[in-house]
Amino acid sequence: MFRLHSLLGLALLAALSACSSGGASGGDDASTTPSDPSASGAKTAMPDPTTTATFGAGCYWCTEAVLEQLPGVLDVTSGFMGGKVPNPTYRQVCGGDTGHAEVVQVKFDPKKISYDQLLDWFWKLHDPTTLNAQGPDHGTQYRSVIFYHSDEQRRLAEASRTAHQKDFERPIVTEITAAGPFYKAELDHQDYYVNNKSQGYCQIVIKPKLQHLGLKN
Repeated sequence: MFRLHSLLGLALLAALSACSSGGASGGDDASTTPSDPSASGAKTAMPDPTTTATFGAGCYWCTEAVLEQLPGVLDVTSGFMGGKVPNPTYRQVCGGDTGHAEVVQVKFDPKKISYDQLLDWFWKLHDPTTLNAQGPDHGTQYRSVIFYHSDEQRRLAEASRTAHQKDFERPIVTEITAAGPFYKAELDHQDYYVNNKSQGYCQIVIKPKLQHLGLKN
């Protein structure tokens, strides 16, 4: 289970947490109104439940950086699910009033990686015992949640949650709920770590997480 090094200091982490306090580029404008509605904020078509998984595990920049490295994962898209406002912007979701969670929608090849294996990585890449928070990021948008796309995914998710409880001292608080509309985040939030490795949040939060998990950083 990933833990931020205590010497980092919560104050420093909070200051560098662009995921909590600002847009991907550090300003308000880029995250308030998508410039390309066809590529950001758009609701996607009904996904194939045999090749699609949707997870919320805190800041989607972190989750994306992990899952896109796994063999058999074809594509990872950052976005929002579980809220009540259509076509939300990043700025709206950060306000905590839309009800959405930051999520990643994963397209995968089930011949190379199974949904169960993706679930194993889901439990490893974040702390599912903290309610509405991951590290320096706090708010319902950072809740731990599995959105299932079929009854089979629901069954597997519930069984996996039970099986992995032994790995944690505290109770898992991860929600398991039916998937709803998925809204793709703005373009500057896609492949965020790959494109912004020198950014403070990436250096202090994402890079150590990747190192801890033995992934390319």
